[in-house]
Amino acid sequence: MYFTWLDSNSWLMEIGKQRILVDPWLVDSLTFNNLDWLFKGYRLQDRPIPENIDLILLSQGLEDHAHPPTLTQLDKNIQVVASPNAAKVVEKLGYKNFITLNHGETFTLNNQVEIKAFPGSPIGAIVLENGYLLKELSSDLTLYYEPHGYHSPQLKQLAPINIVITPIVDLALPLLGSIIKGMNSALEVTKWLQPQIILPTAAGGDILFEGLLNKFLQAKGGTEEFQALLEKNNLATRVVAPKPGEQVTF
Repeated sequence: MYFTWLDSNSWLMEIGKQRILVDPWLVDSLTFNNLDWLFKGYRLQDRPIPENIDLILLSQGLEDHAHPPTLTQLDKNIQVVASPNAAKVVEKLGYKNFITLNHGETFTLNNQVEIKAFPGSPIGAIVLENGYLLKELSSDLTLYYEPHGYHSPQLKQLAPINIVITPIVDLALPLLGSIIKGMNSALEVTKWLQPQIILPTAAGGDILFEGLLNKFLQAKGGTEEFQALLEKNNLATRVVAPKPGEQVTF
């Protein structure tokens, strides 16, 4: 398996000889509902659009996961697997070959990779987005991905899992609480799944943020702190934190 972190929640995964682009934000700025004054993220430079993509995998319909400017530049003939919310985004953008994956449903990519959807991050009061379990069918190697740190107890029955991609940095707003659940949530899912490797996601990278909301965001945690927390809890899991654009191999 090969993994390249492309900043924020964006990953290029190479599993079972399949190239899977996950939650891509690669070009242009990031805003929510075009409210630049409230929150805006921008790159120091755009990332090249990866070639020969077999699948786009979208966990959420929010702009930092289903980023319209990036999805507009990608080939709309690429197959997409998406949460119901994200499927609405790609359909509106003109994608025809997309699969909506509800919780508990499974999709198999070219007889090489099995993808199963699990309950993920809540968006508002009624929407529950997706986390994904990916299995390389030739080896039974497994990967679990959830980008906001909301992990379903249903996962416990799947242990052990080889690799987990999840946040290890908490991101919160005063009074409103956690936007992204990091340290404690990542520790809990590590205890459940006993992975060999944790790959952090959702924080850092070659990205700058501005706007009113950014002034109040509070971040807590980091790689060294989380690795120490794992060791304190007698967990053998290792944190591997690639730099943006760096490929790591397992």
